[in-house]
Amino acid sequence: MNSPTDNLTSPASGAQTPSADVVTMIERLVAFPTVSRDSNLGLIEWTRDYLNRMGVKSRLTYDVTGKKANLFATLGEGRKPGLILSGHTDVVPVAGQAWDSDPFKAEIRDGAMFGRGTADMKGFIGTALALAPQFLAADMDSSLHFALSYDEEVGCLGVRGLIADLAQTGLKTAGCIVGEPTLMQPIIAHKGTHRFRCCITGREAHSSYTTQGVNSIEYAARLIVYIRQMADRLAQLETRDYAFTVPFTTLQTGTIHGGLASNIVPKECEFQFEARTMPGASAEKLYQEIQDYAATLLPEMRKVEPNAAIDFEWVASAPGLSMDESDAIVQLASALSRNRPNGAVSYGTEAGLFQQAGIPSVICGPGNIEQAHRPNEFVTMLQLAQCEAFMLRLIQDSSRA
Repeated sequence: MNSPTDNLTSPASGAQTPSADVVTMIERLVAFPTVSRDSNLGLIEWTRDYLNRMGVKSRLTYDVTGKKANLFATLGEGRKPGLILSGHTDVVPVAGQAWDSDPFKAEIRDGAMFGRGTADMKGFIGTALALAPQFLAADMDSSLHFALSYDEEVGCLGVRGLIADLAQTGLKTAGCIVGEPTLMQPIIAHKGTHRFRCCITGREAHSSYTTQGVNSIEYAARLIVYIRQMADRLAQLETRDYAFTVPFTTLQTGTIHGGLASNIVPKECEFQFEARTMPGASAEKLYQEIQDYAATLLPEMRKVEPNAAIDFEWVASAPGLSMDESDAIVQLASALSRNRPNGAVSYGTEAGLFQQAGIPSVICGPGNIEQAHRPNEFVTMLQLAQCEAFMLRLIQDSSRA
């Protein structure tokens, strides 16, 4: 079996491994099992206390339960507007995955660090936090901000509160670097991600008297087929952008649940579907078209059951990102990473929300997205070294003469 480093080329110069401080910090963060369904307060409060010992104050914004929080901290308050280094603290579950080591105990082997979140995206967060003392000591001419969020993996939910809080405070920033795993190549565009739920209510009946019932699964099936037909139409007619692996907007149904037994006409059925929209495409129009088609089914259903219903819920939404190579934040990320901007990705990030809020953003971080969410998730030590070099260049370039 190939090692994680077999297909990577070392840079002509520079460190091949990160500093001990970076390694220790990432190991500490991985040890917090911040799966999205659970609290992330252990990691957030530890980070708050770590920064506080250096005299850095943190703002925490909580979810409605008080069990999850974002953290926003400014290093060098009072200086001119500076960059946000942004990352989400939540990770996907490990249940049912075959790991060769404890997913919440980082392990270094074969030139890589293994553990849940090492690539997505505690490698980036840990590197930034480990260098906080150097950021502070460098007397940089601009401030630097750390933004750590919750519940990115379930719809970019937490960062919305953080961004709203920043808007209320009136804080000015120069831009945002979201450290999702990109092999340290600046990414300037990604699709929007939108998730929906549809619940169909019909009428139960004995399966030998189907005409006396309203089969919710069959009506769900008609809706699902219509959604697929819409997807096929987009694949044929939408203007393509070959910077994306899939160069057009997509629709797909992910889950369906309904029915009690094969001899009962099912009363209830629920399915969930999503849209991955190209930057500039309207998820609202797609959603409205699906609702309009559902409305054509209701009269037929209500001939048999007056209370039949088709209800929709827009569960989660994150806008796409679209930046230009000439934008200042993109040029900065390119200079710091020593890599040219590398187009677009099909997965969603929080960068689109920052851009929507008027904060120019780019995606650039250590690791490969192909390793995220998988058993034995890893980031190579070379990638972490390159991320550390990226941040050290940021310190050098921003230091006062």
